[in-house]
Amino acid sequence: MAQASSTQAPALTPKFCFDERLLQDFLRLSRSTIDDSITQNLNALFTPARNGFDPSSTAMRQTHSKSQRSIDEEACREFKDNVLFTSWQTRSDVLNYCAGVATSPDPEDPDLVLRQTESARDRERVVDERLDPYSARFFPQEARTESLASLIRNQRSVEGIIRARTWSIVNERCGGSFSSWEEALDDWRRKQQ
Repeated sequence: MAQASSTQAPALTPKFCFDERLLQDFLRLSRSTIDDSITQNLNALFTPARNGFDPSSTAMRQTHSKSQRSIDEEACREFKDNVLFTSWQTRSDVLNYCAGVATSPDPEDPDLVLRQTESARDRERVVDERLDPYSARFFPQEARTESLASLIRNQRSVEGIIRARTWSIVNERCGGSFSSWEEALDDWRRKQQ
């Protein structure tokens, strides 16, 4: 079974957030450890030898594994509380922190002077679009805070899709709660306070 320690939050600094590859690698690793391998993690909770071996179990082919492979309710609850929700909360904390960084002014932006120079030059440019219709085209360089904000929006969308899929599998295997993953995570957060 996956351990919650494998999804420990990195040191949250603006430098971490602006290193988009590092941020994406953290999110990808956390998702692969818990969400992408949710079936294997849940299978690890199943203890078939609890009641001992039943020779009659081999007399007939078992095609309905769901009904035969019920996972212990306590094991499921512990997995959700100690591994799944902890991992989700860690990723949420990282995304929320980096979203805050993306909306804050960035005094250390290495391309700030270049963008300001280009902006001043473009304001002075006189364009006669009748002579050259392509001369008005300008592609300003995106600030790294804008790039980070876009990345955070995309990662939050991915996070929602992955959590919905994971939660449906957890409900299927653990006997389901009829709440959504958002409600279940909010309930877990309230219990943690």
